[in-house]
Amino acid sequence: MGHWLQRNIIEPGKLPLLLALTAFVLTFLVTRVITRLIRAGKGPFGNVKAGGVHIHHVVPGVVLTIVGGFGAVASDRHGFGTAVCAVLFGVGAGLVLDEFALILHLDDVYWTEEGRKSVEIVALTAALVGLVLAGFSPFGVNDMSQQELHDRGGVISTVAVNFLFALAVLSKGKARMAIFSVIVPLVGLIGLVRLARPGSPWARRFYRRRPKARARATLRAYRHDRRWAGPRRRFQDLVGGKPDPQALPPH
Repeated sequence: MGHWLQRNIIEPGKLPLLLALTAFVLTFLVTRVITRLIRAGKGPFGNVKAGGVHIHHVVPGVVLTIVGGFGAVASDRHGFGTAVCAVLFGVGAGLVLDEFALILHLDDVYWTEEGRKSVEIVALTAALVGLVLAGFSPFGVNDMSQQELHDRGGVISTVAVNFLFALAVLSKGKARMAIFSVIVPLVGLIGLVRLARPGSPWARRFYRRRPKARARATLRAYRHDRRWAGPRRRFQDLVGGKPDPQALPPH
């Protein structure tokens, strides 16, 4: 494990990325725990206010992201300062994306259905960074054997081809599948074979004059959403908390 960490993380200069990702995930999890305690009226925590204004944690998140980002640019690549800036950036990004839905809607939708977008964007961001971190990078690694060069070259070529597949899958309206297909080829192949989601660029281009294909795509999307809506909602509730019940419109 130590040798792998040195060869694939530290030597290629990926340690700051690992620190940033770790800080990002931990910050999100800790923040969600604290906000759920505040919501339940438990623990010593409470909302931060200044002059009667509720200060959302996206505010210090933006400050930490700016400080960490500019600090990393100005620091030496392998210095201690870069590691500190990477942690600051990860913490800031975790705070910002935890309230991504608030930024998107310009409204306090943290505990609403719209607020689920924050959990989704955090999960997608962590997955993307994790895929980059786990990928084999030959740049910055010294004294590689011919076998290592061959293995890494093969991985890079495979990832490049998979990336093209991912673009096609993304055009079919399958964002999550497209992300993981960059590393897992089978996911991309499945996404290419399956019908596109209604309204996606692929569907608008290739199903425009094929009413049967449009109908089958709509039916498949309906069945898929009905099948996975429950498990996805339960996972989101577990991670981010259950949204407040929506008030019924007046009659």
